[in-house]
Amino acid sequence: MRIQMLDDRQEKQRVARVILEALPEWFGIPEARENYIRESADEIMLVSSEGGEPDGFLCLKETGRDTLELAVMGVLKEYHRQGVGTALVRAAKRIARERGYSFLQVKTVQMGRYPEYDATNRFYLSLGFKEFEVFPTLWDEWNPCQIYVMSVDDSE
Repeated sequence: MRIQMLDDRQEKQRVARVILEALPEWFGIPEARENYIRESADEIMLVSSEGGEPDGFLCLKETGRDTLELAVMGVLKEYHRQGVGTALVRAAKRIARERGYSFLQVKTVQMGRYPEYDATNRFYLSLGFKEFEVFPTLWDEWNPCQIYVMSVDDSE
């Protein structure tokens, strides 16, 4: 598995589109998906690939002087539970630390709402993210926003 950082704005959007469109369970709202794709051009993007074509990616953006947010992440379903997401988050943590940030944060739908998002929550918790706060109506009342945080200071 190879993790690399992409710089080309159009290639970032291409990768985001291919992967997010393949994950309708998480990215099925067209307006939200298009927003992630558009914003990916201006964010730090890490891409995982095996044999050339991307199988997963994540984007990072600064949300405060000390914090990078994992703004969007997608791994093709056939690569779930094979270490792709873990490798991407570990690389993001390393980049955050190298650039002088103290924390990574991520937003997802609160546990107990949808099976797909429950798996996402368990994934973040397994990597060491901690529950920070729930915003019941940040997105809408059916999708309470759970924020997780992680210190990037501890080394792996």
